[in-house]
Amino acid sequence: MYTGLLSLHSLLRWAIIILLIVNISRSLLHKNVYSPQDRSWNLRLVIITHITLLVGLYQYFFGPKGIALVKAFGMKSVMKDPTLRFWVIEHLTGMIIAIVLITISSSFSKATFESDAKKHKKLFWLYTIALFVIIASVPWPFRFAEIPWFRGF
Repeated sequence: MYTGLLSLHSLLRWAIIILLIVNISRSLLHKNVYSPQDRSWNLRLVIITHITLLVGLYQYFFGPKGIALVKAFGMKSVMKDPTLRFWVIEHLTGMIIAIVLITISSSFSKATFESDAKKHKKLFWLYTIALFVIIASVPWPFRFAEIPWFRGF
C-alpha cells in the first residue's frame, strides 16, 4: 500500500507543479479579466493540493519516513542529520507553507471587492512563491541520489 501511495504522491507533485505554471501563466496573460476559467484552474489546483496533503500526511504518520524516523533515532539525532531532518521537518514544513499559500489564493480568487487586475497580481505572487517553496522542498534526484524523478514507478 505504501508504494501505491508513494506513486500517487509523486504523480500529484507533478500535477501541482504543472497547475501552478498554468495558473501563473493565466495570471500574466489575463491581467484585466478574472474569468470563470481562471477560477476553475485555481479550484483544480486547490483540490489536487489538498489530496496530495492528505496522502502526504498519511505517509508522514504511518510510513517509514517522518514519525518513524523520530521514533527510531530520536529528535535530537534527526535534527543533527541533514537527510533525516529533511524528511521529518523541512519537507513537511515547506509543503504546508506552499499549501497555505495556494489555499489563500483560492480565497483571493473569490474576492469580489478587488479589481481583476489586482486579483491577478496577488494570485501571481502567491502562485510564484508557492512554486518556489515546493521546488525547494521536493526531494529531487540531484539532492537525494536514491530518489528517482517518478517515485514508486
